[in-house]
Amino acid sequence: MGSLLYSSSPVVNLYPSELFLRHRLQVVEELWESVLRQECGQKMVDLLRQLRDLCSPEGQATHDQTSSAVELIEQLNINEAIRAARAFALYFQLINIIEQEYEQKQQLTRYSDSGTIDQEHLANIIYSTNQREDDLPITKELGADSLSQSWTDTTPIKQKGTFAALFPLLFKLNVPPQQIQRLISQLDIRLVFTAHPTEIVRHTIRDKQRQVVDLLQHLDSLENRSGGYPWEAQEVKERLLEEIRLWWRTDELHQFKPTVLDEVDYALHYFQEVLFDGIPQLYKRLKYSLEQTFPWLEPPSKNFCSFGSWVGSDRDGNPSVTPEVTWKTACYQRKMVLGRYIKSVKQLIELLSVSMQWSDVLPDLLESLELDQSRMTDVYDTLALRYRQEPYRLKLAYVLRRLENTRDRNLALYSRETPANEDSPMYRSGAEFLSELRLVQRNLTETGLSCRELENLICQVEIFDFNVTQLDIRQESSRHSDALNEILEYLQVLPLSYNQLSEAQRVSWLTGELQTRRPLIPGELPFSEKTNDVIETFRVVRSLQQEFGINICQTYIISMCREVSDVLEVLLLAKEARLFDPVIAIGSIRVVPLFETVEDLQRSRSVMKKLFELPLYRAFLAGGYEALNSENTPPDTQPPNSPSSPTLTPNLQEVMLGYSDSNKDSGFLSSNWEIHKAQKSLQKIAEQYGLNLRIFHGRGGSVGRGGGPAYEAILAQPGNSINGRIKITEQGEVLASKYSLLDLALYHVETITTAVVQASLLRTGFDDIKPWNEIMEELSMRSRQHYRGLIYEQPDFIDFFHQVTPIEEISQLQISSRPARRPSGKKDLSSLRAIPWVFSWTQTRFLLPSWYGLGTALQDFLNEQPEEHLKLLRYFYVKWPFFKMAISKAEMTLAKVDIEMAHHYVQELSNPEDKARFDKVFEQIASEFYLTRDLVLNITGHQGLLDGDPILQRSVQLRNGTIVPLGFIQVSILKRLRHYKNTTTSGVINSRYSKGELLRGALLTINGIAAGMRNTG
Repeated sequence: MGSLLYSSSPVVNLYPSELFLRHRLQVVEELWESVLRQECGQKMVDLLRQLRDLCSPEGQATHDQTSSAVELIEQLNINEAIRAARAFALYFQLINIIEQEYEQKQQLTRYSDSGTIDQEHLANIIYSTNQREDDLPITKELGADSLSQSWTDTTPIKQKGTFAALFPLLFKLNVPPQQIQRLISQLDIRLVFTAHPTEIVRHTIRDKQRQVVDLLQHLDSLENRSGGYPWEAQEVKERLLEEIRLWWRTDELHQFKPTVLDEVDYALHYFQEVLFDGIPQLYKRLKYSLEQTFPWLEPPSKNFCSFGSWVGSDRDGNPSVTPEVTWKTACYQRKMVLGRYIKSVKQLIELLSVSMQWSDVLPDLLESLELDQSRMTDVYDTLALRYRQEPYRLKLAYVLRRLENTRDRNLALYSRETPANEDSPMYRSGAEFLSELRLVQRNLTETGLSCRELENLICQVEIFDFNVTQLDIRQESSRHSDALNEILEYLQVLPLSYNQLSEAQRVSWLTGELQTRRPLIPGELPFSEKTNDVIETFRVVRSLQQEFGINICQTYIISMCREVSDVLEVLLLAKEARLFDPVIAIGSIRVVPLFETVEDLQRSRSVMKKLFELPLYRAFLAGGYEALNSENTPPDTQPPNSPSSPTLTPNLQEVMLGYSDSNKDSGFLSSNWEIHKAQKSLQKIAEQYGLNLRIFHGRGGSVGRGGGPAYEAILAQPGNSINGRIKITEQGEVLASKYSLLDLALYHVETITTAVVQASLLRTGFDDIKPWNEIMEELSMRSRQHYRGLIYEQPDFIDFFHQVTPIEEISQLQISSRPARRPSGKKDLSSLRAIPWVFSWTQTRFLLPSWYGLGTALQDFLNEQPEEHLKLLRYFYVKWPFFKMAISKAEMTLAKVDIEMAHHYVQELSNPEDKARFDKVFEQIASEFYLTRDLVLNITGHQGLLDGDPILQRSVQLRNGTIVPLGFIQVSILKRLRHYKNTTTSGVINSRYSKGELLRGALLTINGIAAGMRNTG
């Protein structure tokens, strides 16, 4: 079925890797065709060919052929339409697998060719971590010399994003080694997995995909080796055919709405299959590359890259995330990691067969064995004879028993049962387990031996502990104020209700209440279910820290944070759960404000300044009053009710910035600029108060929610806002596309790490040029006005959105435990979550949140001085990382827009009486699209979108052509489904199909388009 792949492909020069990709695509298409022929017949194959040919060479819908496609699809019955939709969806999944395998091979070549870095012009790059911005040698004028300087001098660095390229670059730029050492010693990268439902593939289908990946890799090895038998490769292809046929007969749709614990299992799948074994290699890569250039520097701690999770702990708008679910999530994570440790220790027992007859044993190991013997006599009685002269095996047998006892106790705690083995020897923390492993390692080392498997296990324990991930709690700010309002009304301690107090009155009362240990909340809770849930959430965090240690859960995020009182309310509720002792100002929970809307981002600096000026809060950040006054670590002796192990990093404030809601509120360009400004202002205020800042970036998978290449996004961050620390959400399809294969996952995390180091030590200084900032401020303002003019001021827009996109059908997808809307009961934009908002526009090929408003803003600026301003914008694109990042992300999104297909949704799904007014809305959107596309091409100098990134261009075009017929099918099924709804509500049923059949067909097309678009929500 080669025409499906090659009919629209442009002629290009093919490198060997591209030839491999083409070959693999051809193999998969032949398999795909064979499956369809066997399962559906040749007629279906011919139909798919015919539909696929109804596209432009770039894979776009065309006006002339739309009617032909509609006529063809309208003739299909629902079963035929569903089969066609499933066929295209399967195609996309197979293409994704091939591209991931190809990308993985590309990453491997980066390490097989570790040559020198190209000579490059670096005059505009400076190193800086501690200098004042005013002292930096940065050009800050807009004169002709500045505009012409180095216009064509910059050439890309080979292997960018790898450690192999990073450290030679730092050496070449004469970055002081002490600065590098200081930075890598405090390196702190946290990747937080979330349960957002933009990756909608079933776990069962994921398993099928992994089988296909394994078979393809086996086929590669057979085809690349010499001397093999031809029938071996053919046998693998037959197995591939069998696997894809089984896949075809497996339902793509979830059979039921997943529970939160289903989502926990799904997230842990990536740790089980890839990250648990893979992340220790990241440390080895960094250590090796550092030694090649700076052999005298010390590598960072092994857990410089750690993982967090919102799955099972993020309760913002998700009533299914209860305190009990969060408890079970922690137990479930520990179950997984203990299982892996038990397996590793069993392997070490087999491996470390060292005999006392032939090797020395140090006294500390023998003393440890004697102590173990007294505590675990049954192990000694069973194994002492077998391991009589093999001390390492005997020691590890004791370690194994402790792990097994820990696992059994954890299983009981998961079910909230009293552990039967409470008095048995076990590990209360990963640190205890790690201590015993280091004892074995030390004895091996001092007797001249080493064991890589043991070193790897030690690295895993340092990274993952007994918890795998840190659980972040998140809750919406009004839930805390409403809870306090109810509590205080019950206690009758205020003359007014809490919610009636002004902000100043709230802060005054909260700071006063935070000065005392007096309990505010009774032990038994006589409150509403919502208030009780808030209180119990803090209590379960206390229980988690007591059972699992402080690292299991030490972050509490306040979504929709707007005022100082929002933070103090959480601190007060934490005090009531004994997570914070106000008398000494020591706590075991970090309160993290999340600023989401543009107004909140603009207000973030003043909110944090007011917080930092509160003595109680400033002492809390420092680690207590004594630490604040003496600038020393607080003493070990704590009052009985204070947290037992205050191990929060002192003087560190974490702030989260929300990309999704700010984009939905103000549009793409305004959102990105406001976040950029907020980081700069927050960093300055933190430095003013002698605090360190960690920015938590709430990025989604799509550009409309902050997505895009992580490497470029990090390098585009302003000034010193990173300084070796970053925290990023990993959402939706990012998990599947970046963490499904080992080498892809390693490269993804390596690029993030490299970008963090590079952005911390090197920066262009262009963020600090005042005239440039003023221009961007104006562009942002104009973009926001135009965006809001459509979204919030166009009277027909809400009706347009609900009719021409599948938003209501998306809400019925069984893909998430969280509702699509916030619990207001209204069908307005304010209650709609950002994910289904973006998801809907992606399905219809508008992708509106990712570009709308940009073109008008740029055009208005160009109208002032066309030639000079165009020259300036082009210079911005070449030299200013922030501006280039914004334009590049818009360019990628525009390449995925299909305005003709979007128009087809409008024409076919609009009610007849609404078509006239909806056509006006569409014309407004289409006009902005063409304007934005032309201006982006003019600024980048490209003839076509993505000409500067041929690999991404090929990937987009490869999918576009098949998404077009799938879009036609989706529109056809949505029309039938909505017609069914309309006729049944009027009491007339004249549809040939049931609602269930039609809804199923619609959801299958949603699945397929999501797979084809890749970054969907």
